Amino acid sequence: MLSHHQVAAATHIGMLTRERDTAAAGAEALRLLSQVLPSDSSMLTTLDPISGAHVRVAGDSNRSLTEDFVGTSWYRKVLSEPLPLSISDDAEPGQPYVQGRFYKEHVGPAGFRDGMTGALYHRGRHVGMIHLATEHAGAFTREARHLLASVLPALAALADPADRIGEHHGLPDEASAALVTPDGLIGLPGRDRPPVLDSHEFLPLLGEFDASGGRALRLLWPVARDWYRVVLARHTLPLPASRPAVLVHARPTQLPYGLSPRELDVLTRAAMGHTNQAIAQQLFLSPRTVHTHVEHMLRKTGTSSRAEATALAVRDSLLRPAPGAVAHFVEGAGPTRG
Repeated sequence: MLSHHQVAAATHIGMLTRERDTAAAGAEALRLLSQVLPSDSSMLTTLDPISGAHVRVAGDSNRSLTEDFVGTSWYRKVLSEPLPLSISDDAEPGQPYVQGRFYKEHVGPAGFRDGMTGALYHRGRHVGMIHLATEHAGAFTREARHLLASVLPALAALADPADRIGEHHGLPDEASAALVTPDGLIGLPGRDRPPVLDSHEFLPLLGEFDASGGRALRLLWPVARDWYRVVLARHTLPLPASRPAVLVHARPTQLPYGLSPRELDVLTRAAMGHTNQAIAQQLFLSPRTVHTHVEHMLRKTGTSSRAEATALAVRDSLLRPAPGAVAHFVEGAGPTRG
């Protein structure tokens, strides 16, 4: 049975999942664990969703040691067992762990006589590991393994780099979302892939926004016959050497005010300060047709002038910018850290 002190530590670790500073929260979680479990060395790692490598969140850092450990059969057993394993268990087929290569080459020479490792799973995904080591043999009993198991869900939430992106940006429940990085796409737990990412016409806008260094871009975009309110937002994963990426989230909508797609195009260009003549040339329309679209646009939006309509368009993000026009509507002068 867990003691009152152990329950208090586990509860405190659970509360740390609300902290935005992942590294500080991870360090505090390891400190709390050291008060209720024997620990002369500890490390919390996260699984980089792009490279697949384990990256330190908090604790002792030894990347090469972690990479070597991942190649052992002990690591494979850790991933499959419901309880964290201690090195006193028989992990290597046919021989005790303490007689295996990894222990003889790394753990034993470092002075550790017992260790415990748990795999971190969050929302059905493997997101990291927790390692504890001590100089005292036989320290990690079955009770200790159960205690560590009780906080694995909280540690997994801390280690998951994609878990709280939606919360941080205040995404509606119905919004689809994904993080686009220089190296690939990261899906968000519980979120569908935004349909706009399958639109070849949309991708150049994404590239322009990324190059702008801006903070956010809000627009309307069609996919087949459906329309979406789309937001592009700057975000940086809490991983070492991570570069700013772009969070793309979208939710279904109808074109506001009963605007037609062509009227939306005219309104977007009017918001850029273009004249009717310039808009006509860009959209391959006659100036008279553009003038008619402007009249319809004013009537539908209930605005009395072109300036009032364009102010409404910018305020309510009634925009579908064409490639090359993204810079006109990007919010913020530079990236912010997610």
